[in-house]
Amino acid sequence: MAIDTRGETADKPSGEKKTKRTSPALFYRQVVAELRKVIWPTRKDLISYTIIVLVFVLIMVGIVSALDALFTEGVLRVFGGA
Repeated sequence: MAIDTRGETADKPSGEKKTKRTSPALFYRQVVAELRKVIWPTRKDLISYTIIVLVFVLIMVGIVSALDALFTEGVLRVFGGA
């Protein structure tokens, strides 16, 4: 027996009723409840994570800049730039 994979029947599992939409107030309460479960970083953690990210970004900028200069020099030598 073939399974219909197109149209409205593909979106609804068979036998389940269509559920109502969540009200904005209930959605907000659920969001607040989930945010209370989050383990927020301390100021010390936040500063160290920020420094790690900035150092990584600076390293990547250096690598990309070096590759750009290398490829630019190679293209100019191959095609005889000024």
